[in-house]
Amino acid sequence: MGKVVALSVRPPGSPAPIPQDALQALAGEGLAGDRHADPRSPRQVLIASAAAYEELGLPPFALRENLLLALDTQELESGMLLRIGADAVLCLSFQCEACGALDLQRPGLARAILGRRGVLARVVQGGAIRVGDPVVVLDRRLPALPEDWRERVVQVLASLPPGMVVEYAELARFAGIQSSYCRAFPRLLASRGLQGRAVPARSNSAAPRWDGAGLFD
Repeated sequence: MGKVVALSVRPPGSPAPIPQDALQALAGEGLAGDRHADPRSPRQVLIASAAAYEELGLPPFALRENLLLALDTQELESGMLLRIGADAVLCLSFQCEACGALDLQRPGLARAILGRRGVLARVVQGGAIRVGDPVVVLDRRLPALPEDWRERVVQVLASLPPGMVVEYAELARFAGIQSSYCRAFPRLLASRGLQGRAVPARSNSAAPRWDGAGLFD
């Protein structure tokens, strides 16, 4: 279907992606050495399309992706499995939002990129990924995640074990959204009849806290 055009990781504390010739994908974790490696996150890997770079004339890694592929990420759907190289398999999570940080690369880029920022993914099978590796969409799929962050929050809470609660910050992490969204949780939960299933960090609730175990199994 396509191939790997470029690779990068962004170690913790690094202000910018660091180009790589090869990366190691770790099953259930993300990419070795990358700040977004997190077993409880659907945002382990960011995949961008080389076509978006060509259309907008962007400098390398302006979208801050881990994998730049010769394919159109807008045609990819949540739950699809991509085999990259001989062994690594990624499960697509949802399209990545165009955040304001892109404007640091070029003023107005966040608006210009629209839905072409790329797609986020999790590593379901580890292996080496190298520049030039082939990319194949597998026939098998895993359950899709909603593109709407509100529906992802509801979906995460549907997996909450009985008798437990999840703290707001962890709920945001599991749903793949920024912690600033926590301000909207009380109204969202009330509108869906889910009050009490998620709580602020300083809540006096005696219920045990859920750590997301089993969410992405």
